[in-house]
Amino acid sequence: MVWIPGGVFKMGSGTIPDATPVHSVNLDGFWMDKTTITNAQFAKFVAATHYETVAERKPDAKDFPGVPTEDLVAGSLVFTPPVAPVSLRDVSGWWVYVHGACWNHPSGAGSDLQGHDNFPVVQVAYEDAVAYAKWAGKRLPTEAEFEYAARGGLEQKEFVWGEEMKPAGKHMANTWQGHFPNQNFAEDGFTGLAPVASFPANGFGLHDMSGNVWEWCTDWYRPDYYAHSPAANPQGPESSFDPDEPAAPKRVQRGGSFLCSDIYCGAYRPGVRGKGEVSSAASHLGFRCARSK
Repeated sequence: MVWIPGGVFKMGSGTIPDATPVHSVNLDGFWMDKTTITNAQFAKFVAATHYETVAERKPDAKDFPGVPTEDLVAGSLVFTPPVAPVSLRDVSGWWVYVHGACWNHPSGAGSDLQGHDNFPVVQVAYEDAVAYAKWAGKRLPTEAEFEYAARGGLEQKEFVWGEEMKPAGKHMANTWQGHFPNQNFAEDGFTGLAPVASFPANGFGLHDMSGNVWEWCTDWYRPDYYAHSPAANPQGPESSFDPDEPAAPKRVQRGGSFLCSDIYCGAYRPGVRGKGEVSSAASHLGFRCARSK
């Protein structure tokens, strides 16, 4: 882990509706993992505890009224690029619910983790991340801690490394180059996930705070929270509300992923927020841990 010294920073983005207003936040110091949790680390946790992730459990019929019994099969969402351009308004154009997809079979029952020990673990729901953190004697970071740590001591810069997307023509994170979601030029060297720490660390010595995988934070998601967020050590609102899906409880996700591009998502920028239903998992979603002093 890396010690992140406490301090004051400006949180948010003046151009993203749910990340306004930009406001000053004062944080106590904390520890944060240098990288996202890897497959090898998560495997040790599962071996020690026999934990079964949400994606490995058969969905409960009461949570999915009207869904045929034969469709209630354990699995998760897998990014499946289409062969031609599709509407960016319909995520079903590139996300497919795959039976058997879980942390150690990230693309479905026929896949495995061979040669991928040092890749970020994915297909983890919020409670899976919390369970690992508790076992490790840690916790998940708050949203404010994540943004502060991601900025690495820089104040309101466009990216976690500065103002240019590619300083001196060099890619600094695993993101999408090309026409999303059907064409990836892989100019950064990766068409999908990258091993952790494949790109330079930020000013605090943290890797992959931008791109590669989305990361869970402890905060409930509300688009209006910044307007009345506490100035010191904010912990997020008391409950979740997403006007797009009012009945779905959601937590904040941060950092973006390898699927973020300049035409879709753009969440590799440190001021951009993400959100996810707490029982959801996907092939671009992971986490890292934090610990208080």
